[in-house]
Amino acid sequence: MGKGGKSNEGEENMAAWLLGVNTLKIQPFNLPPLGSHDVRVRMKAVGICGSDVHYLKTLRCADFVVKEPMVIGHECAGIIDEVGSEVKTLVRGDRVALEPGISCWRCDLCKEGRYNLCPEMKFFATPPVHGSLANQVVHPADLCFKLPDNVSLEEGAMCEPLSVGVHACRRANVGPETNILVLGAGPIGLVTLLAARAFGAPRIVIVDVDDYRLSVAKKLGADDIVKVSTNIQDVAADIDNIQKAMGAGIDVSFDCAGFNKTMSTALGATCPGGKVCLVGMGHHEMTVPLTPAAAREVDVIGIFRYKNTWPLCLEFLRSGKIDVKPLITHRFGFSQKEVEEAFETSAAGGDAIKVMFNL
Repeated sequence: MGKGGKSNEGEENMAAWLLGVNTLKIQPFNLPPLGSHDVRVRMKAVGICGSDVHYLKTLRCADFVVKEPMVIGHECAGIIDEVGSEVKTLVRGDRVALEPGISCWRCDLCKEGRYNLCPEMKFFATPPVHGSLANQVVHPADLCFKLPDNVSLEEGAMCEPLSVGVHACRRANVGPETNILVLGAGPIGLVTLLAARAFGAPRIVIVDVDDYRLSVAKKLGADDIVKVSTNIQDVAADIDNIQKAMGAGIDVSFDCAGFNKTMSTALGATCPGGKVCLVGMGHHEMTVPLTPAAAREVDVIGIFRYKNTWPLCLEFLRSGKIDVKPLITHRFGFSQKEVEEAFETSAAGGDAIKVMFNL
């Protein structure tokens, strides 16, 4: 993985290191030797994910805890600088999007094709694995996907969040007869909206507590938007408003927030025989009305990351079926000051949807 920490031109490889709560510092990042099936990639576009912000603010995300300094970042694309001796599909100068998770390919889950659930997964910026907000990284060639000529590096980096929406739509078997409810108009809710439309969903309603994010969802093609309350006591009223907005049965609900209220709303709003996909993981534990949902045979489907999504994401981007460019609201360079400002912007929310580094 690289030669020492330097490129062929002798530049020192620098990366954004998470050193403690609210402490990021750009400092040298030494890369191990390049493996025969690896490529060394010069990073050009890296997005900030909600998990990156969680790690910065609390040093943990779900059950993953940062115990030692870690390079941050995992939504990324770049240009090939060097290829291993056995790499046949990529050459120096190719523009690629990187799938950030390296599975073992030996366990039963990997052999079954569900490698996203591999217990030995090594995933960018998931402790203790270093991430990709760096001048250069080394990665397996088979997890680097060449960008079509009309797809930018920023769009390539957006394949990572888009993959979550694509995987969710596959798990829910979304198609031209599937009416969709999306709960949460943050970045993942919005890419799920875009993916559902690309999969052929005829009608999509998206809900949120924030007017600005709902306005963005409307511009991105939501058929209707519903502003909901944060109060769990308002679930019944919210369900009524959502069902009126849909004007038909809700076949699949995607909870892209993962809170008691959003999941309760999804379970109640979905039609008998429908599906609820839990995409967001806001609460580690939830109290929700499962029994009434079970009596209506509403299936609950878990979503964790993605598998085999990059080729389809790139085809959606190439063909124009999905346009992720409007989601990129803020751009920063790769200086100490800009890294700090970028994470502050992402953490503050407001009008920030996707914050992108241009390296």
